[in-house]
Amino acid sequence: MTASKVPASRPLEPQRKAIVIGASSGIGAALVRRLAAQGYTVAALARRERELNRLCGEVNQAAGQTRALPFVHDVRQYEEVPHLFQTITRDLDGLDLIVYVAGIQPPVALNEYNFAKDADMMAVNVLGAMAWLNQAAARFERAQAGQIVGISSIAGDRGRRAFPGYHTSKGALSIYLESLRNRLDRYDVTVTTVKPGFVDTPLLANAEKTFWVISPEAAARQITEAVRRRKQTVYVPGRWGLVSLVIRHIPSVIFRRMSL
Repeated sequence: MTASKVPASRPLEPQRKAIVIGASSGIGAALVRRLAAQGYTVAALARRERELNRLCGEVNQAAGQTRALPFVHDVRQYEEVPHLFQTITRDLDGLDLIVYVAGIQPPVALNEYNFAKDADMMAVNVLGAMAWLNQAAARFERAQAGQIVGISSIAGDRGRRAFPGYHTSKGALSIYLESLRNRLDRYDVTVTTVKPGFVDTPLLANAEKTFWVISPEAAARQITEAVRRRKQTVYVPGRWGLVSLVIRHIPSVIFRRMSL
């Protein structure tokens, strides 16, 4: 559902339109705030209606006009996506950018092999992204313009012992985004894979050790800069790229003996 449609365009002002999926808290909420401050009108999607309405109300009050439109949606409801995507793009009167942020990571013990948890992570972290970004990809290919951003994770760069399902889901998301990039590059569509390290969100509670923790607002600043520069793959913050470079080149026989 929406609060209202986007206000009438003003010819002398940029009227960029964005969708953020997974917007009610954390990186998603910070992105809605930052994109709105940069002049975007943003369709904000999330399951939690109260938090979503509060966020959009605050954004619109600060802007003095409608900059954020709330849409309550569970990304596991894949059958809703085609119609909802068309409704949103019609309400926005266009689309320039889509960002898939939604992701879950339930706690998993080192001796736990829980298919229900793994299936739910794949449903939210991968299949939800494919349902939404496929819609955007088809639209942007026809328009020969647009930007797609997926929030993956450095956790998807190697298969680590702690969270097999989570690492798999983020690795699969990164491969999917790379495939979209290779398919859409000829149409001048940018696909950006964002791989954060530790960000101060509820998911951090599952991490055994943390360092270089940044705020959702700091992550959003770096992500929107990557959008502005039309980057392909970006680590947030950037020093994680060097860490990943080392980790990716550790031989498997050694990697499996490390406490990573």
